[in-house]
Amino acid sequence: MRILKKGLGPGEGKALANNVAQAPAIPWWRGGVIYQIYPRSFADSNADGIGDLRGITRRLEYLADLGVDAVWLSPFFKSPMKDFGYDVSDYCDVDPLFGSLQDAKRLIKTAHQLGLKVMIDQVLSHSSDQHPWFVESRQSRSNPKSEWYVWADAKADGSPPNNWLSVFGGSAWQWDTRRGQYYFHHFLSSQPDLNFHHEPVREAMLQTVRFWLDLGVDGYRLDTANFYFHDQQLRDNPPRDRHGNVADMSVGDFNPYMFQMHCFDKSRPENLQFLRALRSLLDQYPDRAMVGEIGDDDGLARIAQYTAGNDKLHMAYSFDLLGPVHDASFFHQTMCRFESIVGDGWPSWALGNHDVMRVASRWGCDQLPAGQRLAKLQLIATLQLCLRGTPCIYQGDELGLPEAKLDFEDLKDPYGITMWPQFKGRDGCRTPMPWESESADLGFGSAVQKPWLPWCPSHRVLAVNRQLANPKSLLNFYRSLLAWRKRMPALQIGAMRLCPEHRDCFAFFRQSDTQTLLCIFNLSPEVKRLHASELCLSEDELNQARVIESPLSGLKCAAGSVRLAAWGCGVIGFSL
Repeated sequence: MRILKKGLGPGEGKALANNVAQAPAIPWWRGGVIYQIYPRSFADSNADGIGDLRGITRRLEYLADLGVDAVWLSPFFKSPMKDFGYDVSDYCDVDPLFGSLQDAKRLIKTAHQLGLKVMIDQVLSHSSDQHPWFVESRQSRSNPKSEWYVWADAKADGSPPNNWLSVFGGSAWQWDTRRGQYYFHHFLSSQPDLNFHHEPVREAMLQTVRFWLDLGVDGYRLDTANFYFHDQQLRDNPPRDRHGNVADMSVGDFNPYMFQMHCFDKSRPENLQFLRALRSLLDQYPDRAMVGEIGDDDGLARIAQYTAGNDKLHMAYSFDLLGPVHDASFFHQTMCRFESIVGDGWPSWALGNHDVMRVASRWGCDQLPAGQRLAKLQLIATLQLCLRGTPCIYQGDELGLPEAKLDFEDLKDPYGITMWPQFKGRDGCRTPMPWESESADLGFGSAVQKPWLPWCPSHRVLAVNRQLANPKSLLNFYRSLLAWRKRMPALQIGAMRLCPEHRDCFAFFRQSDTQTLLCIFNLSPEVKRLHASELCLSEDELNQARVIESPLSGLKCAAGSVRLAAWGCGVIGFSL
Protein backbone atom coordinates (compact mmCIF):
# COMPACT_ATOMS: atom_id res chain seq x y z
CA MET A 1 0.00 0.00 0.00
CA ARG A 2 1.52 3.33 -1.11
CA ILE A 3 1.76 6.08 1.47
CA LEU A 4 1.54 9.69 0.31
CA LYS A 5 3.71 11.81 2.59
CA LYS A 6 2.27 15.03 3.90
CA GLY A 7 5.25 16.92 2.51
CA LEU A 8 4.44 15.81 -1.06
CA GLY A 9 7.93 16.48 -2.45
CA PRO A 10 8.78 16.44 -6.19
CA GLY A 11 9.08 12.66 -6.32
CA GLU A 12 6.26 11.84 -3.89
CA GLY A 13 2.57 11.75 -4.62
CA LYS A 14 3.17 12.82 -8.22
CA ALA A 15 -0.25 11.70 -9.44
CA LEU A 16 -2.00 13.65 -6.71
CA ALA A 17 0.07 16.74 -7.42
CA ASN A 18 -0.92 16.53 -11.09
CA ASN A 19 -4.56 16.19 -10.13
CA VAL A 20 -4.42 19.31 -7.98
CA ALA A 21 -2.74 21.24 -10.77
CA GLN A 22 -5.50 20.30 -13.19
CA ALA A 23 -8.33 21.16 -10.80
CA PRO A 24 -10.58 24.08 -11.85
CA ALA A 25 -10.40 27.38 -10.02
CA ILE A 26 -12.29 27.19 -6.73
CA PRO A 27 -14.16 30.22 -5.31
CA TRP A 28 -12.41 31.18 -2.10
CA TRP A 29 -15.57 30.84 -0.05
CA ARG A 30 -16.21 27.29 -1.25
CA GLY A 31 -12.73 25.91 -0.81
CA GLY A 32 -11.56 28.06 2.07
CA VAL A 33 -11.69 28.10 5.86
CA ILE A 34 -13.18 30.98 7.89
CA TYR A 35 -11.91 32.05 11.32
CA GLN A 36 -14.30 33.90 13.62
CA ILE A 37 -12.95 36.77 15.71
CA TYR A 38 -14.90 38.14 18.66
CA PRO A 39 -13.32 41.62 18.70
CA ARG A 40 -13.88 42.42 22.39
CA SER A 41 -11.79 39.41 23.36
CA PHE A 42 -9.14 38.96 20.67
CA ALA A 43 -6.47 41.61 21.31
CA ASP A 44 -6.44 44.95 23.15
CA SER A 45 -4.18 47.66 21.69
CA ASN A 46 -4.85 50.48 24.18
CA ALA A 47 -5.03 48.66 27.54
CA ASP A 48 -8.65 49.63 28.25
CA GLY A 49 -9.68 46.01 28.87
CA ILE A 50 -11.57 45.63 25.58
CA GLY A 51 -10.20 44.17 22.37
CA ASP A 52 -10.22 46.45 19.34
CA LEU A 53 -9.53 46.72 15.62
CA ARG A 54 -5.89 47.76 16.02
CA GLY A 55 -5.34 44.77 18.27
CA ILE A 56 -6.82 42.48 15.62
CA THR A 57 -4.66 44.06 12.91
CA ARG A 58 -1.51 43.38 14.93
CA ARG A 59 -2.45 39.71 15.22
CA LEU A 60 -3.48 39.07 11.60
CA GLU A 61 -0.11 37.54 10.77
CA TYR A 62 -0.88 34.79 13.28
CA LEU A 63 -4.02 33.92 11.29
CA ALA A 64 -2.19 34.00 7.97
CA ASP A 65 0.40 31.60 9.41
CA LEU A 66 -2.37 29.42 10.83
CA GLY A 67 -3.56 28.87 7.27
CA VAL A 68 -7.14 30.15 7.29
CA ASP A 69 -8.48 31.98 4.26
CA ALA A 70 -10.89 34.51 5.75
CA VAL A 71 -11.71 36.19 9.05
CA TRP A 72 -15.25 36.91 10.23
CA LEU A 73 -15.43 39.83 12.66
CA SER A 74 -18.34 39.93 15.08
CA PRO A 75 -19.94 43.42 15.16
CA PHE A 76 -17.77 46.46 15.78
CA PHE A 77 -20.38 49.04 14.74
CA LYS A 78 -21.48 51.92 16.94
CA SER A 79 -23.64 50.49 19.71
CA PRO A 80 -24.77 51.04 23.31
CA MET A 81 -23.49 47.47 23.86
CA LYS A 82 -26.58 46.12 25.59
CA ASP A 83 -25.93 42.93 23.57
CA PHE A 84 -22.27 43.72 22.95
CA GLY A 85 -22.50 45.00 19.41
CA TYR A 86 -25.51 43.06 18.18
CA ASP A 87 -27.57 46.16 18.98
CA VAL A 88 -26.45 48.61 16.31
CA SER A 89 -27.01 52.36 16.57
CA ASP A 90 -25.03 53.27 13.42
CA TYR A 91 -24.42 50.69 10.69
CA CYS A 92 -21.83 52.85 8.90
CA ASP A 93 -19.45 53.74 11.71
CA VAL A 94 -17.12 52.03 14.18
CA ASP A 95 -17.82 52.22 17.90
CA PRO A 96 -15.07 54.21 19.67
CA LEU A 97 -14.48 51.18 21.93
CA PHE A 98 -13.09 49.39 18.87
CA GLY A 99 -11.38 52.33 17.17
CA SER A 100 -12.31 54.33 14.10
CA LEU A 101 -13.35 53.94 10.50
CA GLN A 102 -9.71 54.51 9.59
CA ASP A 103 -8.74 51.56 11.80
CA ALA A 104 -11.26 49.39 9.93
CA LYS A 105 -9.77 50.43 6.59
CA ARG A 106 -6.27 49.68 7.85
CA LEU A 107 -7.39 46.24 9.09
CA ILE A 108 -8.91 45.39 5.70
CA LYS A 109 -5.80 46.57 3.84
CA THR A 110 -3.44 44.60 6.10
CA ALA A 111 -5.54 41.46 5.83
CA HIS A 112 -5.51 41.68 2.05
CA GLN A 113 -1.73 42.13 2.04
CA LEU A 114 -1.50 38.88 4.03
CA GLY A 115 -3.83 37.04 1.65
CA LEU A 116 -6.79 37.04 4.06
CA LYS A 117 -10.40 37.89 3.20
CA VAL A 118 -12.45 39.97 5.64
CA MET A 119 -16.10 39.20 6.39
CA ILE A 120 -18.08 41.40 8.77
CA ASP A 121 -21.12 40.60 10.87
CA GLN A 122 -24.21 42.34 9.49
CA VAL A 123 -27.14 42.58 11.93
CA LEU A 124 -30.03 43.38 9.61
CA SER A 125 -33.09 42.07 11.44
CA HIS A 126 -33.01 44.54 14.33
CA SER A 127 -31.27 47.68 15.51
CA SER A 128 -30.62 49.31 18.86
CA ASP A 129 -33.45 51.33 20.40
CA GLN A 130 -30.91 54.17 20.33
CA HIS A 131 -30.65 54.10 16.55
CA PRO A 132 -31.96 57.43 15.15
CA TRP A 133 -34.46 55.48 13.05
CA PHE A 134 -36.13 54.03 16.15
CA VAL A 135 -35.85 57.24 18.15
CA GLU A 136 -37.90 58.90 15.41
CA SER A 137 -40.24 55.95 14.85
CA ARG A 138 -41.41 55.84 18.46
CA GLN A 139 -42.31 59.53 18.60
CA SER A 140 -45.68 59.20 16.88
CA ARG A 141 -47.77 57.06 14.55
CA SER A 142 -47.43 59.55 11.69
CA ASN A 143 -43.75 60.54 11.51
CA PRO A 144 -41.61 59.64 8.44
CA LYS A 145 -40.10 56.60 10.21
CA SER A 146 -43.36 55.44 11.81
CA GLU A 147 -43.47 52.24 9.74
CA TRP A 148 -39.79 51.37 9.99
CA TYR A 149 -40.33 49.04 12.98
CA VAL A 150 -42.97 46.45 13.86
CA TRP A 151 -45.67 48.26 15.84
CA ALA A 152 -49.06 46.87 16.86
CA ASP A 153 -51.98 47.83 19.07
CA ALA A 154 -52.69 46.07 22.34
CA LYS A 155 -55.54 43.61 22.58
CA ALA A 156 -58.75 44.89 24.18
CA ASP A 157 -57.53 43.75 27.60
CA GLY A 158 -54.19 45.56 27.17
CA SER A 159 -52.16 42.41 26.62
CA PRO A 160 -49.62 42.02 23.77
CA PRO A 161 -50.88 41.57 20.17
CA ASN A 162 -50.10 37.84 20.11
CA ASN A 163 -48.19 35.05 21.85
CA TRP A 164 -44.78 35.56 20.22
CA LEU A 165 -41.84 35.08 22.59
CA SER A 166 -38.39 36.59 22.80
CA VAL A 167 -35.35 34.33 22.45
CA PHE A 168 -33.99 36.03 25.58
CA GLY A 169 -37.10 35.30 27.65
CA GLY A 170 -40.62 36.61 28.06
CA SER A 171 -42.91 38.28 25.57
CA ALA A 172 -41.49 39.52 22.28
CA TRP A 173 -43.60 42.69 22.65
CA GLN A 174 -42.63 45.80 24.59
CA TRP A 175 -45.13 48.56 25.44
CA ASP A 176 -44.15 52.08 24.40
CA THR A 177 -45.97 54.98 26.05
CA ARG A 178 -45.08 57.51 23.35
CA ARG A 179 -47.05 55.74 20.61
CA GLY A 180 -49.39 53.84 22.90
CA GLN A 181 -48.44 50.64 21.05
CA TYR A 182 -46.32 47.57 21.43
CA TYR A 183 -43.16 47.03 19.36
CA PHE A 184 -41.73 43.64 18.43
CA HIS A 185 -38.28 42.43 19.50
CA HIS A 186 -36.84 38.96 18.92
CA PHE A 187 -34.13 39.50 21.53
CA LEU A 188 -33.73 42.26 24.13
CA SER A 189 -36.40 44.94 24.40
CA SER A 190 -33.58 47.35 23.48
CA GLN A 191 -33.27 45.53 20.11
CA PRO A 192 -36.46 46.41 18.20
CA ASP A 193 -37.10 44.50 14.96
CA LEU A 194 -37.06 46.45 11.73
CA ASN A 195 -40.13 46.17 9.49
CA PHE A 196 -38.84 44.51 6.33
CA HIS A 197 -42.29 44.66 4.76
CA HIS A 198 -41.65 48.41 4.39
CA GLU A 199 -39.65 49.03 1.20
CA PRO A 200 -37.66 52.04 2.52
CA VAL A 201 -36.31 49.77 5.28
CA ARG A 202 -35.12 47.20 2.77
CA GLU A 203 -33.47 49.88 0.66
CA ALA A 204 -31.78 51.46 3.68
CA MET A 205 -30.37 48.12 4.83
CA LEU A 206 -29.03 47.36 1.36
CA GLN A 207 -27.28 50.72 1.41
CA THR A 208 -25.54 49.82 4.68
CA VAL A 209 -24.32 46.63 3.02
CA ARG A 210 -23.07 48.59 0.02
CA PHE A 211 -21.20 51.02 2.31
CA TRP A 212 -18.86 48.29 3.60
CA LEU A 213 -18.51 46.62 0.21
CA ASP A 214 -17.24 49.94 -1.12
CA LEU A 215 -14.72 49.99 1.76
CA GLY A 216 -13.36 46.65 0.58
CA VAL A 217 -14.87 43.94 2.79
CA ASP A 218 -15.01 40.55 1.09
CA GLY A 219 -18.33 39.40 2.46
CA TYR A 220 -20.76 39.10 5.30
CA ARG A 221 -21.83 36.82 8.06
CA LEU A 222 -25.54 37.57 8.32
CA ASP A 223 -26.84 37.45 11.87
CA THR A 224 -30.23 35.70 12.23
CA ALA A 225 -30.62 35.47 8.45
CA ASN A 226 -34.09 33.91 8.66
CA PHE A 227 -35.52 36.54 11.06
CA TYR A 228 -36.04 39.46 8.69
CA PHE A 229 -39.77 39.14 7.98
CA HIS A 230 -42.75 38.51 10.24
CA ASP A 231 -46.33 37.51 9.51
CA GLN A 232 -48.24 40.71 8.76
CA GLN A 233 -51.43 39.22 10.22
CA LEU A 234 -49.58 38.68 13.52
CA ARG A 235 -51.02 35.19 13.90
CA ASP A 236 -50.20 33.25 17.08
CA ASN A 237 -47.48 30.63 16.91
CA PRO A 238 -48.84 27.12 17.58
CA PRO A 239 -47.58 25.12 20.57
CA ARG A 240 -44.83 22.61 19.99
CA ASP A 241 -45.26 18.91 20.52
CA ARG A 242 -41.98 18.65 22.37
CA HIS A 243 -41.95 14.89 21.97
CA GLY A 244 -42.56 14.90 18.24
CA ASN A 245 -41.42 18.10 16.54
CA VAL A 246 -37.86 18.92 15.56
CA ALA A 247 -36.34 21.25 18.15
CA ASP A 248 -34.73 24.60 17.45
CA MET A 249 -31.09 23.81 18.25
CA SER A 250 -30.27 27.46 18.85
CA VAL A 251 -32.01 27.46 22.26
CA GLY A 252 -32.27 24.98 25.10
CA ASP A 253 -35.13 23.26 26.89
CA PHE A 254 -34.77 25.75 29.77
CA ASN A 255 -36.20 28.48 27.53
CA PRO A 256 -39.98 28.87 27.01
CA TYR A 257 -39.15 29.95 23.44
CA MET A 258 -38.90 26.19 22.82
CA PHE A 259 -42.58 25.73 23.68
CA GLN A 260 -43.68 27.16 20.32
CA MET A 261 -43.41 26.27 16.66
CA HIS A 262 -42.08 29.50 15.18
CA CYS A 263 -44.24 29.57 12.09
CA PHE A 264 -45.18 33.24 12.02
CA ASP A 265 -42.47 35.29 13.73
CA LYS A 266 -39.60 34.22 11.44
CA SER A 267 -38.62 32.14 8.37
CA ARG A 268 -41.37 33.72 6.31
CA PRO A 269 -41.45 33.17 2.52
CA GLU A 270 -40.78 36.88 1.87
CA ASN A 271 -37.31 36.34 3.31
CA LEU A 272 -36.23 34.55 0.14
CA GLN A 273 -36.93 37.54 -2.09
CA PHE A 274 -34.90 39.86 0.13
CA LEU A 275 -31.99 37.41 0.11
CA ARG A 276 -32.14 37.48 -3.69
CA ALA A 277 -31.90 41.27 -3.61
CA LEU A 278 -28.97 41.03 -1.21
CA ARG A 279 -27.23 38.50 -3.46
CA SER A 280 -27.83 40.69 -6.49
CA LEU A 281 -26.06 43.53 -4.69
CA LEU A 282 -23.07 41.38 -3.73
CA ASP A 283 -22.80 40.04 -7.26
CA GLN A 284 -22.00 43.60 -8.39
CA TYR A 285 -18.70 43.24 -6.52
CA PRO A 286 -16.25 40.55 -7.66
CA ASP A 287 -15.42 37.63 -5.39
CA ARG A 288 -17.72 38.52 -2.49
CA ALA A 289 -19.65 36.00 -0.37
CA MET A 290 -22.27 35.70 2.38
CA VAL A 291 -22.75 33.09 5.09
CA GLY A 292 -26.06 33.16 6.92
CA GLU A 293 -26.82 32.11 10.49
CA ILE A 294 -29.96 29.96 10.60
CA GLY A 295 -31.81 29.54 13.91
CA ASP A 296 -34.91 27.50 13.15
CA ASP A 297 -36.96 24.44 14.04
CA ASP A 298 -35.44 22.70 11.01
CA GLY A 299 -32.18 24.46 10.34
CA LEU A 300 -30.92 21.90 7.82
CA ALA A 301 -33.96 22.32 5.58
CA ARG A 302 -33.65 26.09 5.85
CA ILE A 303 -29.96 25.95 4.83
CA ALA A 304 -30.92 23.93 1.77
CA GLN A 305 -33.65 26.43 0.88
CA TYR A 306 -31.53 29.53 1.48
CA THR A 307 -28.44 28.33 -0.44
CA ALA A 308 -30.10 26.54 -3.39
CA GLY A 309 -30.11 27.98 -6.89
CA ASN A 310 -27.01 30.21 -6.64
CA ASP A 311 -29.20 33.31 -6.22
CA LYS A 312 -29.47 33.73 -2.44
CA LEU A 313 -26.87 32.99 0.26
CA HIS A 314 -23.56 31.53 -0.84
CA MET A 315 -23.53 29.36 2.29
CA ALA A 316 -25.28 29.04 5.65
CA TYR A 317 -24.92 27.29 8.99
CA SER A 318 -27.40 26.11 11.59
CA PHE A 319 -26.97 25.10 15.21
CA ASP A 320 -27.18 21.37 14.51
CA LEU A 321 -23.46 20.80 15.15
CA LEU A 322 -23.33 23.34 17.99
CA GLY A 323 -25.35 21.29 20.46
CA PRO A 324 -24.39 18.70 23.08
CA VAL A 325 -24.88 15.58 20.91
CA HIS A 326 -21.85 14.47 18.90
CA ASP A 327 -21.70 10.66 18.63
CA ALA A 328 -21.29 8.70 15.39
CA SER A 329 -25.01 8.02 14.97
CA PHE A 330 -25.83 11.71 15.38
CA PHE A 331 -23.33 12.72 12.72
CA HIS A 332 -24.51 10.03 10.34
CA GLN A 333 -28.19 10.89 10.73
CA THR A 334 -27.57 14.64 10.51
CA MET A 335 -25.44 14.40 7.39
CA CYS A 336 -27.71 11.80 5.83
CA ARG A 337 -30.70 14.08 6.17
CA PHE A 338 -28.77 17.10 4.98
CA GLU A 339 -27.36 15.38 1.90
CA SER A 340 -30.85 14.15 1.02
CA ILE A 341 -32.29 17.68 0.89
CA VAL A 342 -29.41 20.02 0.14
CA GLY A 343 -29.30 19.74 -3.66
CA ASP A 344 -26.84 22.31 -4.98
CA GLY A 345 -26.80 24.25 -1.69
CA TRP A 346 -23.63 24.76 0.33
CA PRO A 347 -23.26 24.66 4.13
CA SER A 348 -20.73 26.25 6.45
CA TRP A 349 -20.03 23.84 9.31
CA ALA A 350 -19.18 25.42 12.67
CA LEU A 351 -18.47 23.38 15.80
CA GLY A 352 -18.03 26.44 17.99
CA ASN A 353 -18.84 30.14 18.04
CA HIS A 354 -19.55 33.07 20.36
CA ASP A 355 -23.04 31.78 21.26
CA VAL A 356 -22.27 28.27 22.56
CA MET A 357 -20.09 26.45 25.06
CA ARG A 358 -16.59 25.82 23.76
CA VAL A 359 -16.24 22.63 21.77
CA ALA A 360 -13.54 21.18 24.06
CA SER A 361 -15.94 21.28 27.01
CA ARG A 362 -19.12 20.49 25.07
CA TRP A 363 -17.56 17.31 23.65
CA GLY A 364 -16.30 16.15 27.05
CA CYS A 365 -12.59 16.57 26.26
CA ASP A 366 -11.85 18.33 29.55
CA GLN A 367 -12.54 15.16 31.57
CA LEU A 368 -9.94 13.12 29.64
CA PRO A 369 -6.25 12.56 30.45
CA ALA A 370 -3.96 14.92 28.51
CA GLY A 371 -3.05 12.44 25.76
CA GLN A 372 -6.64 11.40 25.11
CA ARG A 373 -7.82 15.01 25.29
CA LEU A 374 -5.38 15.97 22.56
CA ALA A 375 -6.33 12.95 20.42
CA LYS A 376 -10.03 13.78 20.64
CA LEU A 377 -9.46 17.45 19.83
CA GLN A 378 -7.39 16.40 16.81
CA LEU A 379 -10.22 14.16 15.67
CA ILE A 380 -12.73 17.00 16.07
CA ALA A 381 -10.57 19.31 13.96
CA THR A 382 -10.07 16.72 11.24
CA LEU A 383 -13.75 15.84 11.10
CA GLN A 384 -14.77 19.48 10.70
CA LEU A 385 -12.26 20.03 7.90
CA CYS A 386 -13.34 16.92 5.99
CA LEU A 387 -17.11 17.57 5.89
CA ARG A 388 -18.64 18.90 2.68
CA GLY A 389 -18.93 22.61 3.23
CA THR A 390 -16.93 25.62 4.38
CA PRO A 391 -15.48 25.19 7.88
CA CYS A 392 -15.65 28.05 10.36
CA ILE A 393 -13.26 27.92 13.33
CA TYR A 394 -14.00 30.01 16.43
CA GLN A 395 -11.08 31.90 17.98
CA GLY A 396 -9.21 29.80 20.52
CA ASP A 397 -10.64 26.46 19.42
CA GLU A 398 -7.35 25.87 17.59
CA LEU A 399 -5.78 26.05 21.07
CA GLY A 400 -8.27 23.63 22.61
CA LEU A 401 -9.50 26.22 25.10
CA PRO A 402 -12.04 24.89 27.61
CA GLU A 403 -15.14 26.84 28.62
CA ALA A 404 -14.27 29.43 31.26
CA LYS A 405 -16.12 29.02 34.55
CA LEU A 406 -17.45 32.37 35.73
CA ASP A 407 -19.25 33.42 38.87
CA PHE A 408 -22.66 35.05 38.48
CA GLU A 409 -21.10 38.36 39.56
CA ASP A 410 -18.73 38.21 36.56
CA LEU A 411 -21.44 37.69 33.94
CA LYS A 412 -22.03 40.36 31.31
CA ASP A 413 -24.31 38.42 28.95
CA PRO A 414 -27.94 39.54 29.45
CA TYR A 415 -29.17 36.17 28.18
CA GLY A 416 -27.19 34.31 30.85
CA ILE A 417 -28.18 36.71 33.61
CA THR A 418 -31.87 36.18 32.77
CA MET A 419 -31.65 32.39 32.46
CA TRP A 420 -29.25 31.69 35.39
CA PRO A 421 -28.57 29.13 36.79
CA GLN A 422 -29.91 26.56 34.31
CA PHE A 423 -28.17 28.44 31.51
CA LYS A 424 -24.96 30.20 32.45
CA GLY A 425 -24.87 32.39 29.37
CA ARG A 426 -22.36 32.87 26.60
CA ASP A 427 -19.57 34.60 28.51
CA GLY A 428 -17.67 31.36 29.12
CA CYS A 429 -16.62 31.17 25.46
CA ARG A 430 -15.90 34.91 25.18
CA THR A 431 -13.06 35.42 27.67
CA PRO A 432 -9.82 37.07 26.42
CA MET A 433 -7.61 35.14 24.01
CA PRO A 434 -4.42 33.81 25.69
CA TRP A 435 -1.38 34.86 23.65
CA GLU A 436 1.55 34.70 26.09
CA SER A 437 1.62 32.26 28.99
CA GLU A 438 4.16 34.27 31.03
CA SER A 439 2.37 37.63 30.82
CA ALA A 440 0.13 38.71 33.66
CA ASP A 441 -2.60 39.55 31.13
CA LEU A 442 -1.83 36.53 28.90
CA GLY A 443 -0.64 38.95 26.23
CA PHE A 444 -4.19 40.23 25.64
CA GLY A 445 -3.01 43.82 26.16
CA SER A 446 -4.85 44.80 29.34
CA ALA A 447 -2.09 44.66 31.93
CA VAL A 448 -3.20 47.90 33.58
CA GLN A 449 -6.97 47.68 33.21
CA LYS A 450 -8.95 44.56 34.11
CA PRO A 451 -10.42 43.03 30.96
CA TRP A 452 -14.16 43.18 30.33
CA LEU A 453 -14.34 39.47 31.25
CA PRO A 454 -11.87 37.73 33.59
CA TRP A 455 -8.92 35.79 32.21
CA CYS A 456 -9.39 32.06 32.52
CA PRO A 457 -6.56 30.53 34.62
CA SER A 458 -6.70 27.18 32.79
CA HIS A 459 -6.02 28.97 29.48
CA ARG A 460 -2.51 30.00 30.55
CA VAL A 461 -0.87 26.66 29.74
CA LEU A 462 -2.64 26.67 26.36
CA ALA A 463 -1.39 30.11 25.28
CA VAL A 464 -0.32 30.68 21.69
CA ASN A 465 3.38 31.17 22.40
CA ARG A 466 3.63 27.95 24.41
CA GLN A 467 1.85 25.92 21.74
CA LEU A 468 3.90 27.38 18.89
CA ALA A 469 7.04 26.18 20.71
CA ASN A 470 5.66 22.63 21.02
CA PRO A 471 5.73 20.67 17.73
CA LYS A 472 3.08 18.26 19.09
CA SER A 473 0.63 20.92 20.25
CA LEU A 474 -2.94 21.23 19.00
CA LEU A 475 -2.12 24.61 17.43
CA ASN A 476 0.68 23.15 15.33
CA PHE A 477 -1.61 20.27 14.42
CA TYR A 478 -4.16 22.78 13.10
CA ARG A 479 -1.46 24.51 11.07
CA SER A 480 -0.45 21.22 9.46
CA LEU A 481 -4.06 20.14 8.97
CA LEU A 482 -5.06 23.38 7.24
CA ALA A 483 -2.04 23.19 4.94
CA TRP A 484 -2.85 19.54 4.14
CA ARG A 485 -6.48 20.33 3.32
CA LYS A 486 -5.38 22.86 0.70
CA ARG A 487 -3.82 19.95 -1.22
CA MET A 488 -7.04 17.91 -1.15
CA PRO A 489 -9.46 19.14 -3.87
CA ALA A 490 -12.03 16.52 -2.88
CA LEU A 491 -12.21 18.04 0.62
CA GLN A 492 -12.65 21.54 -0.74
CA ILE A 493 -15.27 21.07 -3.45
CA GLY A 494 -16.06 17.35 -3.67
CA ALA A 495 -19.41 15.63 -3.31
CA MET A 496 -20.13 13.58 -0.20
CA ARG A 497 -21.46 10.04 0.07
CA LEU A 498 -22.03 8.40 3.45
CA CYS A 499 -21.05 4.88 4.42
CA PRO A 500 -23.57 2.79 6.41
CA GLU A 501 -24.32 3.95 9.94
CA HIS A 502 -22.06 2.53 12.65
CA ARG A 503 -22.46 2.85 16.40
CA ASP A 504 -18.94 4.18 17.01
CA CYS A 505 -17.48 5.18 13.66
CA PHE A 506 -18.51 7.79 11.11
CA ALA A 507 -17.30 7.34 7.54
CA PHE A 508 -17.96 8.98 4.20
CA PHE A 509 -16.53 9.43 0.72
CA ARG A 510 -15.54 12.80 -0.74
CA GLN A 511 -15.12 12.92 -4.49
CA SER A 512 -14.13 15.61 -6.99
CA ASP A 513 -13.30 15.27 -10.67
CA THR A 514 -9.69 14.55 -9.78
CA GLN A 515 -9.78 12.75 -6.46
CA THR A 516 -11.74 10.22 -4.41
CA LEU A 517 -11.18 9.99 -0.65
CA LEU A 518 -12.66 7.87 2.13
CA CYS A 519 -12.68 9.66 5.50
CA ILE A 520 -13.12 7.50 8.62
CA PHE A 521 -13.52 8.68 12.24
CA ASN A 522 -13.60 6.62 15.41
CA LEU A 523 -15.74 8.63 17.82
CA SER A 524 -15.02 6.34 20.75
CA PRO A 525 -12.23 5.84 23.32
CA GLU A 526 -11.62 2.25 22.16
CA VAL A 527 -9.77 0.71 19.22
CA LYS A 528 -12.16 -0.19 16.40
CA ARG A 529 -11.83 -2.41 13.32
CA LEU A 530 -14.09 -2.00 10.28
CA HIS A 531 -14.38 -4.61 7.56
CA ALA A 532 -14.34 -3.45 3.94
CA SER A 533 -18.03 -4.33 3.58
CA GLU A 534 -18.91 -1.84 6.36
CA LEU A 535 -17.40 0.84 4.15
CA CYS A 536 -19.24 -0.22 0.97
CA LEU A 537 -16.02 -1.68 -0.45
CA SER A 538 -14.76 -5.08 -1.47
CA GLU A 539 -11.62 -6.42 0.17
CA ASP A 540 -9.74 -6.00 -3.10
CA GLU A 541 -10.81 -2.37 -3.41
CA LEU A 542 -9.67 -1.62 0.11
CA ASN A 543 -6.39 -3.49 -0.33
CA GLN A 544 -5.62 -1.58 -3.53
CA ALA A 545 -6.37 1.81 -2.02
CA ARG A 546 -3.68 3.99 -0.49
CA VAL A 547 -3.62 5.59 2.93
CA ILE A 548 -3.06 9.31 2.54
CA GLU A 549 -1.00 10.45 5.47
CA SER A 550 -2.66 13.41 7.11
CA PRO A 551 -1.24 15.22 10.15
CA LEU A 552 -3.20 12.71 12.25
CA SER A 553 -2.47 9.09 11.39
CA GLY A 554 -4.76 6.93 13.49
CA LEU A 555 -5.69 4.47 10.76
CA LYS A 556 -4.11 1.28 9.36
CA CYS A 557 -5.33 -1.01 6.59
CA ALA A 558 -4.60 -4.73 6.44
CA ALA A 559 -6.34 -7.90 5.21
CA GLY A 560 -9.45 -6.20 3.93
CA SER A 561 -10.17 -4.17 7.06
CA VAL A 562 -9.36 -0.85 8.68
CA ARG A 563 -8.03 -0.48 12.21
CA LEU A 564 -8.69 2.81 14.01
CA ALA A 565 -7.01 3.91 17.23
CA ALA A 566 -9.09 5.37 20.05
CA TRP A 567 -10.31 8.76 18.81
CA GLY A 568 -8.44 7.87 15.64
CA CYS A 569 -9.19 8.84 12.08
CA GLY A 570 -7.66 8.72 8.64
CA VAL A 571 -8.15 9.27 4.94
CA ILE A 572 -7.87 6.67 2.20
CA GLY A 573 -7.37 7.58 -1.47
CA PHE A 574 -8.55 5.70 -4.55
CA SER A 575 -7.33 5.74 -8.14
CA LEU A 576 -9.85 7.15 -10.62
